[in-house]
Amino acid sequence: MRYRDPSWDPTPGRRAALPRVAWGKGSYVHDAAGRRYLDASGGPAVFALGHAHDEVNEAIQRQLGRIAHGYRYTFSSDPLEELQALLHAAAGPGFESMLFVCGGSEAVESALKIALQFHSGRGERSRRRFISRRRSWHGNTLGALAVSDFRARREPFEGALVEASFVDSVNAYRPPPGVAVADLARHAADELEAEILSQGAGRIAAFIFEPVVGAAGGVVPAPSGYAALVREVCDRHGVLMIADEVMCGSGRCGTWRALEHDGVRPDIFAVAKSLAAGYVPLGATLYQPHIAEVLDAVDGGPLTGHTFTGHTLACAAGVAVQTIVRRDGLLGRVARDGERLRAELARELGDVAAVGDVRGRGFFIGVELVADRDSRTPFDPGLQLCVRVGRAAAAEGLLIYPVGGNLDGVRGDALILAPPFNATAAELEELVTLFGRALRTALAGLPGG
Repeated sequence: MRYRDPSWDPTPGRRAALPRVAWGKGSYVHDAAGRRYLDASGGPAVFALGHAHDEVNEAIQRQLGRIAHGYRYTFSSDPLEELQALLHAAAGPGFESMLFVCGGSEAVESALKIALQFHSGRGERSRRRFISRRRSWHGNTLGALAVSDFRARREPFEGALVEASFVDSVNAYRPPPGVAVADLARHAADELEAEILSQGAGRIAAFIFEPVVGAAGGVVPAPSGYAALVREVCDRHGVLMIADEVMCGSGRCGTWRALEHDGVRPDIFAVAKSLAAGYVPLGATLYQPHIAEVLDAVDGGPLTGHTFTGHTLACAAGVAVQTIVRRDGLLGRVARDGERLRAELARELGDVAAVGDVRGRGFFIGVELVADRDSRTPFDPGLQLCVRVGRAAAAEGLLIYPVGGNLDGVRGDALILAPPFNATAAELEELVTLFGRALRTALAGLPGG
């Protein structure tokens, strides 16, 4: 059976069946029928400050009263330059250079193009190939899709995608046969190096990975030490490291850069979802000085971007969001309360035999479901259990993000929880209660359940 991705279903009939959103405030969303939902996923981990935040809305309205957008080849703007300063401070030393786009796919596409442009500028045009990981998702543009391993989303476009290499996913809950969890980071880094050598180091432009895999894996943090070992491998062979932090970055994991947790700096990284928190579409690609020096010297800057790159209104929204996150100390809150939330979920679900793993960082949490805890055998994909749980949660007034096929593109069920950074203790407690109730309801409704 072909798995139908519940998070991306273009079937017109299914779209018509969706409730119509009416309004939202804070952590809650209301539909046109009057039902209220606690937004525990922020769509796909987007709504970092909840809905209708007064300060963000006011900032957007002020900017609209001045001008919506000054085209990037004609003007700079205060919002763009303010956002550059905020992101430089948040990302840390070495990330002065950045490009603003309209979302995550564009941010990743820009990262790939910047990597290729860098190698071209250095006279290494043989470096055209990318390496990625299995069960990763990097975006919907053809370039980003080519380095993604998400079967349901790739399948219709196979044959038109540029070639890329894939190494195994890195999942402490599901290590390769015969590999101890303590050895997983080294095993995975060695596999990457072997793939680089197999293809020819002079052909590899970059290795791209998600520090915490989101939609394709159901929130899978890389094991301790992995990112540092990968950094060493990439440096040894002149391969750039690209971190896709579109879903896990911008504070979602409790540090502004997800790789801060690992003490590693990539050459290039992409952010989006929590950057402007869903108020206006916005993404960014940031890169280190050694990249910028080549791009600026040879081409005068990055040869990528679009009509709405650096959109003034989007940057104003980003400034408002990032100012609030910094002023209110929300990263520390996400790191602290995220640990508590995972612990509370583990306690609430401890007696549910189908819960195999509760994992994540900060307010980015995944719950993987298994038919057998001991063998970690997934449920029959025909049951589409994650979809059942998502529907049961909505019936309880809870919005979550179902992920199917997280094991191999067909098998595997996981649920993602990604509440707003400013969710209250009471709202997090409600999340745990409603989620536990919905999961038990969905499992009880299974054939033979």
